[in-house]
Amino acid sequence: MTTTLEKTFSVGKFLVSPFTHSTESGDFAASLSIRSGRGSGTLDRVFRFVPRFNNRDDALQYAMNQYPALLPAQLAA
Repeated sequence: MTTTLEKTFSVGKFLVSPFTHSTESGDFAASLSIRSGRGSGTLDRVFRFVPRFNNRDDALQYAMNQYPALLPAQLAA
């Protein structure tokens, strides 16, 4: 399994990191990390998504499209 971290960006006080990984069957899975805080007070939530994709770009795009639903606008301010 190969994991690729892609295009980390900030949304308010959160750091959003979509990433992909190849599966044993040769397709790609999408995941998303949402991090807040610093030092020992850091909280990192990782979401793994069920759909599988034929290529890394589609998996990455799916992960990037999921963060608005997981990070409500009022929390990002």
